[in-house]
This record gives sequence, C-alpha cells and structure tokens, in this order.
Amino acid sequence: MTARVVVLFSLVLAVVPAFAQKSQQAAEIQALRTYCKADVERLCPKVEPGGGRLKACLSRQKEKMTVGCAQALQKLQQSRQ
Repeated sequence: MTARVVVLFSLVLAVVPAFAQKSQQAAEIQALRTYCKADVERLCPKVEPGGGRLKACLSRQKEKMTVGCAQALQKLQQSRQ
C-alpha cells in the first residue's frame, strides 16, 4: 500500500500545467518528491492521491512534517500564486 501511495503521489505531482515557470516548477516538484516521500508514507499512508487530499493531509500534519518537506511544499504553493 505504501509503495502505491508514493507512486500515485509522484504521478499526481507530475501533472502540472505548463506555464512560463515550468523549469522552476519542475525543480520544485522534484524537491517535493524528494523531501516529502517519507512524510507521505509516515503521515498519510491511507490517503488516496488526487483532489488535493495528500496536500490537505500534509497540511493537517504540518507540525509533524519534516523541515525539508514543509519548505518544498511552501515553495510550490508560492510559485502557483
């Protein structure tokens, strides 16, 4: 189940609209995959990816999230604004 969640999480993050900041967003998404993989496995193991469910789960668990994941998620959110 955990491997499935990570794979699905990675696929969800890979589907990002192509904007002018595509290379920056690609780097931020890669950072999210790198830094949040363990957090998703640990904090949100039964959450089905899609519809913002993983992001919401991580946001609810932000006090338990690793610093690297929190920073990667914050950078991605800022670039989408």
